[in-house]
Amino acid sequence: MPEPASPDARLTAAARDADDGRWMAYALRLARLAEERGEVPVGAVVVFEGQALGEGHNRTISDADPTAHAEMVAIRAAAAALGDWRLIDCALYVTLEPCAMCAGAIVLSRIPRIVFAAPDPKAGMAGSLENLLQDARLNHRCDVTSGLMAEEASVLLRDFFRARR
Repeated sequence: MPEPASPDARLTAAARDADDGRWMAYALRLARLAEERGEVPVGAVVVFEGQALGEGHNRTISDADPTAHAEMVAIRAAAAALGDWRLIDCALYVTLEPCAMCAGAIVLSRIPRIVFAAPDPKAGMAGSLENLLQDARLNHRCDVTSGLMAEEASVLLRDFFRARR
């Protein structure tokens, strides 16, 4: 039988859950900003020591750049702010499961933890199609938490695409 968690461990887990909710809510605000600008509503924030180090939303249309996904924008900003390509003490919060490109950037930047809201059954590389973020053949793997505020993120995406049909 497993040992019960210590009071300190329970407090730490509760604080982490509260922080996760706070940062995912922030990513959802960024996703809404993307939608206002005619972009697919995905938002992302890289957090370092309790502070937003880099943030972004999809900008592929406005920047005419196929690599300007929310995660890529946030990772680039975080690396610039930190002055290092290794984001080893950071967490990434994103409203949609990362695609292959973004999952590759997450692995290469050594982000240890990712939290995403909605799964992406057509392109998701954090468990839907494959799981690049936890592939044992790679030199870095991430702790992945999925499903936080998934319904809110899914509705935002569904409504966006429905309005364009």
